[in-house]
Amino acid sequence: MLGSADLLTAFVLFAFVSSITPGPNNTMLLASGVNFGVRRSIPHALGISIGFMVMVLGVGFGLGQLFTAWPALYSILRYTGAVYLLYLAWKIATSGPISGDAAHTRKPLGFWGAAAFQWVNPKAWVMAVGAITTYTPAQGYVLNVIVIAALFALVNLPSVGIWVMFGSALRNFLQNPRWLMLFNVLMALLLVISLYPLLFVESAFS
Repeated sequence: MLGSADLLTAFVLFAFVSSITPGPNNTMLLASGVNFGVRRSIPHALGISIGFMVMVLGVGFGLGQLFTAWPALYSILRYTGAVYLLYLAWKIATSGPISGDAAHTRKPLGFWGAAAFQWVNPKAWVMAVGAITTYTPAQGYVLNVIVIAALFALVNLPSVGIWVMFGSALRNFLQNPRWLMLFNVLMALLLVISLYPLLFVESAFS
């Protein structure tokens, strides 16, 4: 299973670094921590980790080959992802104040929305393809894909959770509506910038 202890260590390090570094998921979780706090952001974080685990399983069991055979499917997915990410950026940019009546009517991204987002997240695709092609031995392949997916989820959840907690820690500093608006606009702009690899970098399936 996973070949050797060295391979396992290398994979866990890859999973940690790729999970904790900035990307669309962590940008949204940081904003969610600021706007909604840790408790209300938990379904979002769980959706990312479990949704990504399902994605790794899909890539490991042949989804990548499907996109290789029909590149147009991946193109559709890329542009659908771009539209959805722009929508999420707009939602963040127009978020209301942390306290008051508006804070109770606003809703964070939920479990299913976060899980679905993994399929249109360019960084998630790079991570999933990298995990399967680099760290999954051919011997005992099916079991290794399952182990890789489960381990990635276990490493990913606390890693992305750090971004939620960091965002929650910033809440006291962003009670001023003007500063909160500037923060949310900045997070939205970072999400828009993250579209670059989605739209302009050559696809691994083309």
